[in-house]
Amino acid sequence: QVQLVESGGGSVQTGESLRLSCVFSGYPSSRFRAACLGWFRQAPGKEREAVANIWGNGATYYADSVKGRFSINRDNANNTVNLRMNNLKPEDTAMYYCAAECRRRPGDTWDANYWGQGTQVTVSS
Repeated sequence: QVQLVESGGGSVQTGESLRLSCVFSGYPSSRFRAACLGWFRQAPGKEREAVANIWGNGATYYADSVKGRFSINRDNANNTVNLRMNNLKPEDTAMYYCAAECRRRPGDTWDANYWGQGTQVTVSS
């Protein structure tokens, strides 16, 4: 059974940093290395949005709202994907979800086959 477990969320003030991590279990390493891995977020009353994704070849996608502040990386040896978030803003407040096998859909939306339970990030001004 595939499990994705996020950690690293918390409450911070504007301008501070957080690092989110997601550990995969029950997911074959060969499949992990090739998969698109991603971080998504959903704020209350808003739709889920893709924050940052990384493909097996290292290519990345970032939402415009986080470019230059967030950085995604993958550790294939430890089946982990991380999201470094710098210069956090109140609008970054959301539940953050790790995902695997992400794919882009028409209308600039995203989907994925596997999801974690989420970790809350709260940024106060």
